[in-house]
Amino acid sequence: MSADGWSSVLVLGGIRSGKSAFAEALVAGAASVRYVATSAGGEDDPEWRARIETHQRRRPQSWTTEETGADPAQLAAVLAGAKPDDTLLVDDLGGWVAALLDPAQQPNDDVATVTALAEAVRACAARVVVVSPEVGLSLVPATPVGRAFADALGTANQALAAACDRVAFVVAGRPTWLKTGADEPGIVTDLEAENAETAAPAEGLAVDTAAMHDAMTAATPTQPTSPAEETETRNEPLTPAEAIAAHRARTADAGALHAPTMALPLVASGTVIQPGMDMPLPDSDAGPDARDRLANVDLPGAGIGMLIEAVEFAAATQSTSTPRPWGPVRVLLIDGRHAGGAAAGADVEDSERRAAQAEAGEGALGTLAATADADIVVVRTPPSGAMEDGPVIDADTVDAALRQGWELADAAADAGRDVLILGSCGAGTEAAATAVLAATTGAEPVAILPRVLVPGGFYDDNAWMVRCAAVRDAMHRIRQEPRGAKDILAQLGGADLAVATGAMLGASARRMPVLVDGPLGIAAGLIARDISSQTRHWCLLADAGTHQLVKQGADVLGLTAVLELGLDLGEGTNALAALPLLRSAIALASALPVHPALLAGHGDAGLSADDDADFIEPEPDGPGPARA
Repeated sequence: MSADGWSSVLVLGGIRSGKSAFAEALVAGAASVRYVATSAGGEDDPEWRARIETHQRRRPQSWTTEETGADPAQLAAVLAGAKPDDTLLVDDLGGWVAALLDPAQQPNDDVATVTALAEAVRACAARVVVVSPEVGLSLVPATPVGRAFADALGTANQALAAACDRVAFVVAGRPTWLKTGADEPGIVTDLEAENAETAAPAEGLAVDTAAMHDAMTAATPTQPTSPAEETETRNEPLTPAEAIAAHRARTADAGALHAPTMALPLVASGTVIQPGMDMPLPDSDAGPDARDRLANVDLPGAGIGMLIEAVEFAAATQSTSTPRPWGPVRVLLIDGRHAGGAAAGADVEDSERRAAQAEAGEGALGTLAATADADIVVVRTPPSGAMEDGPVIDADTVDAALRQGWELADAAADAGRDVLILGSCGAGTEAAATAVLAATTGAEPVAILPRVLVPGGFYDDNAWMVRCAAVRDAMHRIRQEPRGAKDILAQLGGADLAVATGAMLGASARRMPVLVDGPLGIAAGLIARDISSQTRHWCLLADAGTHQLVKQGADVLGLTAVLELGLDLGEGTNALAALPLLRSAIALASALPVHPALLAGHGDAGLSADDDADFIEPEPDGPGPARA
């Protein structure tokens, strides 16, 4: 048993319930993770292969992957060979049971194999998170093989639930804790009966923030009715023990499964930003629906090319197949200072000049902002130390900077801004971003560190070598250090990256899209992903620019550049330059009606954009039906 109360967790859930994403969030704070994949085959099934690739893109490149494939016994062997400092994520038990029932494995004592797996989990020296489908809520399968699978998986789930310290059940992306340790520190849930008042949230675990949230807002005269009202200034928050007691008093008559177990963290209430936070996700249906609709609209040409990615993103984040073009935009221009070799060749006075230009509405950023209905907030962060010598900021500064970034995103949402753009004009930020990417993905620093451009269009290669040496020395210094999200910010990232990370988290909590286009945004996205895996789904890469760092980091985050213009106007400025084109594509997609030729037999050919949104492209053998 680990110090914070758990060593094994079973995560149950139905198909597309979000169980895998939740399990990944549980281990996001680990220095390294061994991902154990149990699925076998799929070479001849494109849809199944696409599902596997989606999981692969979501994993950090710093994770290692082991495949147990068609040999069920290999999983127990992997568990038995794990070391105490390992973290294992097994996804999922359904694939393992399918391999167990394979005719090639018969005759076999399936019950004994399941029992051996449960014992391997119980005896495993490492931390283990096991993902498994819950099949008990469906009809009894009509075929013998289906019934055998359901019975075997149900038996395996029960055995693993008994062996694991914690059991979570995920429905529609919302986790409920079915099993916790009431007499141990760890996850605070509605199912804990005793001693929870003194329980501390476990690092790396999603906690019952609803108990905190409900009680902390109890002092407010009226309950908020909108996201904007939720961010209003609250009275002094209660202590955790008082919060839990108040929550239990209000839910004493309700069953545990009827009470909320997760809530968006509210920084204003004093909730700590930590790995395992639960964030909302964009609408998974609206994006594909918008893409389907575009095949039918009255365009004179074949389509809008890669701009369809922006339309699909806008549709998903707005939960509609006919998204509206983005309105006012806020640019957060973060001006940070890094000491040591990271800032070699940088002109601090020039950074200050660019920040002052932006505040005055001048320069490239100010000029584009004036034409794009955008305002600029310049954020000057505390200086960060030399990464080659030691931690660049302390833990308290990390927490304060994350909170500041969150509050900046909150302020943008409250001001009615539709989109957040992150930019940087600091000294040494590119080297810090390079170090973060190298530490979180295993990338080679010399391959991704941007060259040092000086006035006149010349490159200072000597300064680049000094920066490269600083990153190399920093990576050597932290080789034995933890690699959690906050650790990376303290050791390498600094205050500016921490503010950007907090802004991404806050924007995700408020369902606000974030446009990234440079090293700071990409590095912040990687760290934010390790705090809340849902955050990356609210990010859009308008243009990849010229930096290899951006391209490689975007690939890890699963972000595909909408445009390939090769812009290098300065971080934040690239996204503003592309914004009018993105807005135009979204406007066309939502305003244009279905082509009249596709409305034959449907009555009025002059339907509005809202009326025609439900038609789909005809099948080759006849007109397709209207989709409800």
